[in-house]
Amino acid sequence: MANNSFIDGLKTRSEKTSNSVFKSRFSSGHMSYETGDPLASRSSRRNIGRTVDRAVYKKPLKTPEKKTRILKTANISQKIDTAAKSKESGFIKKETRMIEPSRPRSYARDILGIEEDEELEFDSDDLKKSRREAKLAKRKNRKKKRQKLFIFRHKIFSFLIVPITAVALVAFIWGDSIMLKITNGQSGLFDFLRSIVLGPTELKTDENGRTNLLLFGTSGYDMAGTEADGVHDGAQLTDSIMVVSLDQKSKDVAMISLPRDLKTDSCTATGKINELYYCENKDGNNEIGGARILRERVENILGIQIQYYAHLNWMSLIQIVDAIGGITVTVDENINDDWTKTYVKAGVPVNLNGEQALGLARARHGTENGDFTRGASQQKILMAIKDKVVSQHLSVIDLVNLANILGDNVRSDLNADTITAGAKVLANTDISTVRQIPLIGTGNNFFTTGYINGISYVYPIAGTSNYSAIQEYVKSSLLTNPVLLEKAQILVLNGSGVEGIAEKERTELVNSGFKVLNTGNAPSGEYFEKIYLYSLTDKTATKERLETYYNVKALDAAYLPDGVNTAGADFVVILGVGYTVE
Repeated sequence: MANNSFIDGLKTRSEKTSNSVFKSRFSSGHMSYETGDPLASRSSRRNIGRTVDRAVYKKPLKTPEKKTRILKTANISQKIDTAAKSKESGFIKKETRMIEPSRPRSYARDILGIEEDEELEFDSDDLKKSRREAKLAKRKNRKKKRQKLFIFRHKIFSFLIVPITAVALVAFIWGDSIMLKITNGQSGLFDFLRSIVLGPTELKTDENGRTNLLLFGTSGYDMAGTEADGVHDGAQLTDSIMVVSLDQKSKDVAMISLPRDLKTDSCTATGKINELYYCENKDGNNEIGGARILRERVENILGIQIQYYAHLNWMSLIQIVDAIGGITVTVDENINDDWTKTYVKAGVPVNLNGEQALGLARARHGTENGDFTRGASQQKILMAIKDKVVSQHLSVIDLVNLANILGDNVRSDLNADTITAGAKVLANTDISTVRQIPLIGTGNNFFTTGYINGISYVYPIAGTSNYSAIQEYVKSSLLTNPVLLEKAQILVLNGSGVEGIAEKERTELVNSGFKVLNTGNAPSGEYFEKIYLYSLTDKTATKERLETYYNVKALDAAYLPDGVNTAGADFVVILGVGYTVE
């Protein structure tokens, strides 16, 4: 084989090197090397030739000047020298890398525009190394993009904004569902937020400027009437019927209870007022119809207009009392009810949990006034709950818990505006000023009890359907100063040592709307306080007004000094040292 090196007749550097061990030959389409050893096999020569890599041509920049195309072959001489030394030592290292044939000279000349006098230089190792590194880098970047999820590429959005938004959305949906339940679908959470931001509207009022709410309760631990042993047949009977009357301007709050056994026309042969709600809502699917018929009948009995209603069940009372940590109640008479296991002494404050509060709210056996005692107890329980809620600072968790309880156990025709407005008024109302308007008791006996056709009833003394006296009494009670209604008599005694001061105080009390029985001197003793106030009877409205008037707490009659003639007096006021009439 000839020892000439050529590419279509173009000589290379290898031809100029006369001391080179290997001679190269270029031909169109491939490049080969020969060792010059006639004993070398064709495969040996072929393996040595495979050390040559493909030549890569770089296209010149498009500039006015002519650029020289350089094909680097810096490592070829080194590889050839290494092969020669291996031959001298009797060992030739075989290369097994496959190469692609180089492009023919015509391609370089005709396509790439390389002229004959341009120098060609090869550096295939550097090119392959850079390609390999580029592929590895590309593969790593692709793998890193696959591994780096969206949440890691957007950490603030994924770990802060998204969780907060999700929690807020869940809370809104939950709160909205509760509000829709309470308002019978009238208002959602958005309506409540709007009402809070913009301010509540005025509550509806009757012709006398009062807002009246019918509050009634049914038995059972849910709205379906479920008890421990299932749903009982009296689940939709109203065990408690009460009207809460509110004056938004004066903040006066009064409560009136009607006995559940009050005789009236109903859909049953028994004919009691507690059956009316059941008549329209036997299956528990007509809440609005049952509330409507009960409201109309209560309006007819009491002679007042009722603007709103709210329906509660047993579970609401139990859970609310337990949620606020129990309540303290003081009843006016002894209660010994074996049916509800409720035993309470009159005048003694008693702490109650949820179940005990429910027992007291249902107790009517073993009492002096039966159903009327139960109504009075229910009113005291409501006032105790309100007092406990206002007095303690509820946490967010407590408020959420109460909202959840109300959502499951309360139905009403109230909307966002009315609930917000009512809550605002009650929040600014002194619990001690909430008064009860009894329909039975000393001087207020409008009902009696008896059996008719073997059935026990409560009915008006004037007749089973004669409510005129009750209507007149309720109207005057709601419109007149409760102090005047009680007609309490005050005895004023002078213990200050200043002559004539008792008569001056009498004039001041009368001008303030109180009734004064008489004046006189207090028994001899030491009266170092300016005012001593003693309550002899249970006339709460006058007591509260006197406590506010003198800014003192009323003492029990047991602390009254000996020698005071209290005949006809409901309160005794002793003026002590240092008291002056301004």
